[in-house]
Amino acid sequence: MSSVPEPIEVSPWSPMWPVTFEIERERLEQVFGGSVRLEHIGATAIDGMGGRPIVDILLGAPDLALVEARIPELVAGGYRNLTEVEMAAPQRRFLVKTHGHPGHFHLHAVALESPFWKQTIAFRNVLRAAPTLAEEYMKAKRRILTRYPSDRAKYTEAKSAFIKSVLEKAP
Repeated sequence: MSSVPEPIEVSPWSPMWPVTFEIERERLEQVFGGSVRLEHIGATAIDGMGGRPIVDILLGAPDLALVEARIPELVAGGYRNLTEVEMAAPQRRFLVKTHGHPGHFHLHAVALESPFWKQTIAFRNVLRAAPTLAEEYMKAKRRILTRYPSDRAKYTEAKSAFIKSVLEKAP
């Protein structure tokens, strides 16, 4: 991503986020057909929860080779493949679309049923089922932002303790 620090923006929840996800899901389904699962994840997937105004999409594929074969088509559609993420997390492909219509997207592509897939879906489902926990998470994110207002890596790392504690209790 950009080497110039940018402030991390947190917005109130928008009813447009699920709509925006559905529009992009349809586009991705045209690229992949029925060969992948697409899930709305992150704060924008939790009704009432504020977050960064970026729609996170989890793509589960039977094999990452399927995703890799379609990266040129994703790039042609406005995504940017961040290969530096792959170096740190070889089990994941990460693409961003920052000038998309109707929004900004982060596409996290992993093997279906991988630990990343299962943990991400579990965390989202727990927050959806427990609004008070989602509220606690939002408060934690705001506290973290006061410490790291423009350091995305530290912001993300600092959230991991909360996420881990939730996942340890998840069914």
